Amino acid sequence: MTKLTGYNLIGLEGSARGEQTFLAINPSTLIPLDTTFYEATFPEIDRAIVKAEEAFLVYKSIHPEARARFLETIAEEILELDDTLIRRCMDETALPEARLIGERMRTVNQLRLFASVVRDGSWVDARIDTATPDRRPFPKPDIRQMQIPLGPVGIFGASNFPLAFSVAGGDTSSAFAAGCTVVFKAHPLHPGTSELVGKAIQEAIRKTDLPDGIFSLIHGPSEKVGMTIVEHHKIAAIGFTGSFNGGKAIFDAANKRDIPIPVFAEMGSINPVFILPGALKERNKAIAKELVGSFTLGVGQFCTNPGLVVTLKSSESDQFYQALKNETAEVGSGTMLSERIRMNYRKGVKKLKESKGIKVLASSNTPEKENNVKSRVFSTDADFFLRNKDLAEEVFGPSTLIVAAQSKEEMINVAKNLEGHLTATIQGTEQDLAGYTDLIQILERKVGRLIFNGFPTGVEVCHSMVHGGPFPATTASQSTSVGTAAIRRFSRPVCYQDFPQAALPDQLKNENSLNIWRLVNGALTKERIG
Repeated sequence: MTKLTGYNLIGLEGSARGEQTFLAINPSTLIPLDTTFYEATFPEIDRAIVKAEEAFLVYKSIHPEARARFLETIAEEILELDDTLIRRCMDETALPEARLIGERMRTVNQLRLFASVVRDGSWVDARIDTATPDRRPFPKPDIRQMQIPLGPVGIFGASNFPLAFSVAGGDTSSAFAAGCTVVFKAHPLHPGTSELVGKAIQEAIRKTDLPDGIFSLIHGPSEKVGMTIVEHHKIAAIGFTGSFNGGKAIFDAANKRDIPIPVFAEMGSINPVFILPGALKERNKAIAKELVGSFTLGVGQFCTNPGLVVTLKSSESDQFYQALKNETAEVGSGTMLSERIRMNYRKGVKKLKESKGIKVLASSNTPEKENNVKSRVFSTDADFFLRNKDLAEEVFGPSTLIVAAQSKEEMINVAKNLEGHLTATIQGTEQDLAGYTDLIQILERKVGRLIFNGFPTGVEVCHSMVHGGPFPATTASQSTSVGTAAIRRFSRPVCYQDFPQAALPDQLKNENSLNIWRLVNGALTKERIG
């Protein structure tokens, strides 16, 4: 069994030089857990990043098979942790065992998926235009392009996904896959879970005989720890999942550096749901049941919980509201990830309850206690919503706001006035879609993922997934943090002009020894050149 130390993991070593310490708190009992964790000092963070730079010079050029095997070995080591990991994670998050077992498999499967992408190798998007020396009036040079890794990446763990968006989650696995080294800032709500997974990565590095410094794990609840990583001149990019305030502060700091760096921050979303007339008529109660299940999933602590629902006022909408009341009443109170998150949720709920234009439509029947909260549904009309832009802000927790529009035009106006979000959902019939093409065209400019007759909770990890969206949902709307396209966040294109074969990367040489797909003179092929 792996024993927790509370140390920072600087490459393959443990380090505890800091005077500031902290404990994890069990959210169910609010009782501190064992193991004292040491906040990283500036020298420790600097050492981790310097090691990451030194390791990057080697890791960026290793054979794709070695990189793929490293990712697969991390997955194996995480599974080896077995109940030790799940039990500690339950203690630190109050999340149920089944949820965490599922999240562990998602994490493992992400690593294996990226291993397959690396092994295939075509992700580098090799493009080759061979020379035409006798072209007139000027000869055409030989130009060859591919994606190369950026360098050491600083990654921040999320509070609400202690495995899948944490130490070995999507950001880390995609950065490793791209050929980057990682300095990971552990989330202070689950430091023990983070250390266990960090040690699994250390063991994978040892077993695959890779350089010390490919990975480091940094602890610390203070903002200065994270900002030290962001501002360090050897960090080449940042991956972040969390609050808007946190993500925006990191984004601003990264852009104030002497040499600004890209920040891929996912910062929250209200994930609007538009229920069109045909769907409301055909599936009234079913939609209500599924909606309640979605906005209360994980006690509303997913970045994809639907926080806004737009309907047209009608007799069917009145029936829908009643169904929502009935379904919400049956939802039990749930434990939040921390007292601070609970306090912020109650603050958001209080603001809605005290607003003169907002009604409490539904609430859980079970009482709140300690770190538990009720689920709630609020309602208002479109006119009031449009006049109060702060109503479109995320309330992180199990609540949603129903907006009743008087007409299709008013519904469209609500859509037009939305900011960027991760997802938007349309509940409708095919006839509804034919009559609301303008709504679809508006929403596709507002989000990264459009959903038809489903709900946004549950993000499939696959090649085609987009988990991103326009600002303020993210700081980079052209990217995704889930799915294999996430690898492109941590790479950039470079081209080689008139280089001799021996000096080219294997991906761009004539013989194509890696057997990858390449765009050669405008045609996609695996054939060798010449």
